[in-house]
Order: sequence, then structure tokens, then C-alpha cells
Amino acid sequence: MINAIQLAGVDHPWAHQATAAEHALDGESVVIATGTASGKSLAYLAPVLTTLLEGSEAPNGRGTTALYLSPTKALAADQRRAVKALAAPLGNSVRPAVYDGDTPVEEREWVRQYANYVLTNPDMLHRGILPAHPRWSSFLRSLRYVVIDECHTYRGVFGSHVAQVLRRLRRVCARYGSDPVFLLASATAAEPASAAGRLTGLPVHEVADDASPRGEVVFALWEPPLTELHGEKGAPVRRTATAETADILTDLTLQDVRSVAFVRSRRGAELVSVIAQERLAEVDRSLVGRVAAYRGGYLPEERRALERALHSGELLGLAATTALELGIDVSGLDAVVIAGYPGTRASLWQQAGRAGRAGQGALAILVARDDPLDTFLVHHPEALFQQPVESTVLDPDNPYVLAPHLCAAAAELPLTEADLALFGPAVPELLPQLVTAGLLRRRTTGWYWTRRERAADLADIRGEGGRPVQIVEAGTGRLLGTVDEGASHTAVHDGAVHLHQGRTYLVKRLDLADSVALVEEATPPYSTTARDTTAISVLETDTEIPWGGGRLCYGSVEVTNQVVSFLRRRLITGEVLGESKLDLPPRTLRTRAVWWTVTEDQLDAARVNPEQLGGALHAAEHASIGMLPLFATCDRRDIGGVSVPLHPDTLLPTVFVYDGHPGGAGFAERAFHTAREWLTATREAIASCECEAGCPSCIQSPKCGNGNEPLHKRAAVRLLGELLRSAPPPKTETPDPPDLPGPRTAEAGAEVTG
Repeated sequence: MINAIQLAGVDHPWAHQATAAEHALDGESVVIATGTASGKSLAYLAPVLTTLLEGSEAPNGRGTTALYLSPTKALAADQRRAVKALAAPLGNSVRPAVYDGDTPVEEREWVRQYANYVLTNPDMLHRGILPAHPRWSSFLRSLRYVVIDECHTYRGVFGSHVAQVLRRLRRVCARYGSDPVFLLASATAAEPASAAGRLTGLPVHEVADDASPRGEVVFALWEPPLTELHGEKGAPVRRTATAETADILTDLTLQDVRSVAFVRSRRGAELVSVIAQERLAEVDRSLVGRVAAYRGGYLPEERRALERALHSGELLGLAATTALELGIDVSGLDAVVIAGYPGTRASLWQQAGRAGRAGQGALAILVARDDPLDTFLVHHPEALFQQPVESTVLDPDNPYVLAPHLCAAAAELPLTEADLALFGPAVPELLPQLVTAGLLRRRTTGWYWTRRERAADLADIRGEGGRPVQIVEAGTGRLLGTVDEGASHTAVHDGAVHLHQGRTYLVKRLDLADSVALVEEATPPYSTTARDTTAISVLETDTEIPWGGGRLCYGSVEVTNQVVSFLRRRLITGEVLGESKLDLPPRTLRTRAVWWTVTEDQLDAARVNPEQLGGALHAAEHASIGMLPLFATCDRRDIGGVSVPLHPDTLLPTVFVYDGHPGGAGFAERAFHTAREWLTATREAIASCECEAGCPSCIQSPKCGNGNEPLHKRAAVRLLGELLRSAPPPKTETPDPPDLPGPRTAEAGAEVTG
């Protein structure tokens, strides 16, 4: 194995690689939390491949095995290439194979029987491997290592689900007599040992001292200029981050700079690609094919072709969603453009780290969207560059997460009393409820799954819900791709503009019953944005504290959401051209929320009269949701909000901010515990904006179901100021927030449901 590593060009490992390998070879679980391109792959591959090589002559015929888990199919495929290259001098001793939804059926049996290094993802482990564990018995019996790459991505509800999947894996392995060592890796993790321990349920050693050399990275913060246009209520309109990113990608391509532009949405990635191709065609039509889009929802063969083109250098520029964020090793990438703050500092540094991976200097550019957090960060860079990455938030004991995994575990092997501690302290209370619901049956020997359907189907680990909606070309019947059921109401509603591989389509009809969206190719001069309405009711208040006469509360709520219309916006400028109504069914969500109330005396002290109240609450809601990702490990799409001048459950003016996942994801709880700092930053973002009455950079939201009516900027500043004056002093155990500077001229804006 040493010779193979030397042949790969590594004469001496860096100190962090050697330390991690030593822990692994000693049978100790370890997390490697060093920078991007610091050789984390070699740190875990050295002990894994060494063990596979030594075990290849085992008398059981299968030899030692290892399992690799990645959050994306692309990363697993990339890792397989790296393993094959590193292990080439070892002959057939190392037999890597990808096992995921794209693996042909005829190859799967070979993987089960002969592969000793299986690369997959948590979804396939949950739905394909664990339910069929008898067919994987020889692999599981010999399992020595489990590698969990990019472990910082396992947060929120997704991370909580993965934590329970890993506990199920450990339980099944114990059934076959194995006790694998877990090797975790992440370039961006806070308190990595603690986070890895929560994820695996095991004690984990931490290796975080990065001994690798680093190339210089120039990091630019870019705020698009104001246009001459005016939007809602006469607010100034900035050039969109999408258009600005497309122009930057075009300029980089013309200068032969290999670049990736990360865009937050699938549609945005397609739009950046289309605009860049149009700009390139004006200069040199031969360059058009050197820029493309990459996102989830593409067919497997399309994704693989794009990955090959990016590796070979055939593509100079790529507009990608986070499907390409995680670890695909593109040597020689010169620049990264990030269209909008990705939600966490962890993701920001992960994306920026894609450039300069061969040790050369690199350029990273954050293009600010017109919303509160992006504008705040552009004008307060210390909140990015002088703060550590966020702590990983996950809650495996969430009953909405735990219950389906208990059912899945019981279907794999009947649950016994000895198993209960493995799944956490909430199990004893939850099991009787599952028995009452008829999901499990209690017998003297344990708990048994009672139904014919697959128990694994109960747990939707990525929180997408329902079967994917297929996007089909109406005239030909050709399948273009898929979209998650949960996103279909906003992404492929009737009349929506859908982009695929640089082509534009209009959705003619969304058939929810058959999970099909029929589309036709078209060239509309606009994009579409869905609008929705939201109502909320309090189910239970877990904890509350007085803020003057008002209260700060945290508890369980039920949210009812309905997409009611969509806007047509002019390309490039974002100018609203019109609105069309939609007739889609409402959806309900039981989740966790933080909310605060104010009294009449506080309103009087803040000089907020009844005519201003609704606008003040609504403006504070928009801005506070926009600022929360600075304090909780969340994306703005993970949270939502509602503001009500007189809520029937609190009987007071109330602002709610809730987790956008069933059962909650820990974000609202984090907001509750950092409320003083969070709302202070919110007030700062509104007060320092240079606009007169509110704009997308401070209190307007493009997704507001009420059309950004009513909003009152100055009343929101006064109201938040009075609320903060009434707040209790922070407790010593409250997590440290980012240091916030004094007032300065800036612009900020909102990006959530009103």
C-alpha cells in the first residue's frame, strides 16, 4: 500500500493524515476536519485500503469489506475513480463499486457478492441495503470500516434521519458479528468530534490541525448595482444576482479561466447557463458549448457526461447547484462564483474551496442577492471572515424522525429491550404509540413490524415527501427529468417556466394525481415565481420567557400553506410583468416554532399606531427570517414565518418563525436561544438600509403571499427597538453570536414566505 501511495505522488503524508490513519488502524472512530484539498481522502483511504489488502486472503472468501457514504451520487462516482486510480497497483485486491439508484440491475448482484469497497449514499443504505440485509450478510459480516464523507451536510432533519440510519446499520452489523470503525471527513465543521458523535452515536476522535500547504485565495464580495427601475411601492431595484453571476461567468470563460458558478436553485443554474451562452455567442459561437448547467433532476447519463466534460477540461464554465458542491475533485479549477449566500458559513467555505484544489492561487466571488442577509454580509464582512463555521444542528430524538426508523428497524430484525438504548432516550415513550397505531406488535420477545408494505418507505430521509413528479415533453412523451413532490407546487405549476439543459419550457399542466408535469418548448421573455399564503396555530408551548409585557415562546405549531398565484418577471431586471392565479390544494405541516408577542403598552412606547401595526410586524418577520441563517445552521428555504396583528391563540400581536420540516429541525430552537442577538441584527439590517420606505434589501420578500402589503419600515425599527429594550439579559450558556458592528450605511432584504 505504501508503494501505491508513493506511485500516486505522495512521498510523505502530512501530519493530520498520519494521525487520522493511526486512529483508524487502532480501531478508533475518527473525524478529519481539515481544509478543502488537504488530503482527507488519503487519510481515510490509506487505512481502509491497507485493511482490504490484508483481508483479501481471508479464508471466508469475501475478505474484509468497507462502506463509503456520500450525500450525493456525483461524489460517490468521483470517489470510485480516485480509489481505482490509487489501488491500481494492488491488482484485484481492492474491488470498488458504486451501488446507488443509477446502478444497473444486472450489476447489483455482483456488487453484493464480490465488491469489497461499496460506495453508496444514505438513501440507498436506508431503502436498499438495510431492508435486504440477509442478501448482504457476507458483506456486513466482514465490514471493518464505514467512511462518511462531507459529514457536515448531515444536519437538520436530513442529518437526524441519517443518524438513525447509522444506528440501524450498527445494529444489523452486530447481528452478523461485526463492529465497524467510523471514519468521517469534512472541510467545514464546528466542534467536529461532538457533531460526529451525535451523528454516529459513538465516541469519535478529532483531527483538526491542518498541516497541508494552502494556495492564496482572493475572496471578493460583490453587490450588484442599482438599476433605473423601481419595484413594488417604488422601491429601487438591484440587478439580479443571477444576471450578474452569468456576466461574471462569461467574462471568466472568455479569459480561459476554469470556473464553477454555484446557484441556489435548479432554475437559477439553468438561467445562468442560458444567459452566459447567449453572451458568449455574441463574441464567439464556438465558445457556447464550453458552458453548461449541472443540477439535480437530470437523468443519470446526463450527469455523468457533464462530470466527464468538467474533469477533462472540455467545459470551461459550469453553472451548478449544490449537487456539485461536495467534494468532486476538479484539479485546476481557477475560480468559483457564488450566486447568493448559500445559507451557512460552512457551505460558503465548502463552495469557495472548490477552486485552487491543485494548490494554486484561486478566486472566489460572493455575488449578493437583494435580501437582508446577503446585503448585511457584503457590508459587514467581519461576520463572514472573523467567525467560525456554525455548529451542526440535528435531533435524532425528533419523534417524526425516530418513529419511522423504529418501524424500519423492527422490519429488519425484531426490536428487543437490548436495542432500545441504541436509538435514544425517546424510544420508551414512542414504542407504545406505535403499537397503538397498529404499526408494531408487542410480543414477549420484542416488537415486530405488522404490515405488508415496506417499513423503510415510512421514512423520507431528505424530507422531500411523495414520489417525484416526472417532467414530460407533451409532444414527444420524452422524460426530461424529475422534481421533488414537495417542490412541484412552486416549480412546475401550470404556467411555470422550466429550464432544462439550456432549453426553456412552459408547463402546460401539472397532474398531481399521476405525478406528471407536461411541458412544451417555448421562449418566453420572463421567468416565473410562485406565491403562497400561510396560516399558523399554536399546538403547545414548551417554554416561554417574559420580554417586558410580551413573551418569547418556543413550541409546537401547525402551519397551513397554499400556493395561490405566480408572478412573471422580466429576465435580467426582475421587473414584475403580471400575476396569474393558481388553484392548488393546501398543505399542512406540524413543526416547531419560535414566536414573540407585544402588548399595547409596548406598542405605545414604540409609537406604533394601529394603522402601522400590521406593516411593522410583517416587515420584522421578513427581515428576521432573512437574518436567522447567521445564527442557526439553516438555509433560508428551511424556515418560514407568519405575522398577525391579533393572533387567536396568543390574543396579542405576534410574529412566528418556524422550521419548514415535520417535527422541526432545531432551527427555531436555536433562534429562541439567540433571540436577543438575532433580533438585534434584524433591527440593524432594517435601520441601516439607505432606502426610504423599504426595499428587497431590507423588508420586502419576492415570495410574500401578500404582495409585500402591508410593510412599514420605520415602525418595524421602533417596534424591534422597544422589544429589545424589554429583553432579559443573555444567559452565560447562550451560544456566542457573530460580533455585530455599529450602524453603517448598508442594504438588506428578505427571502421567505410572508
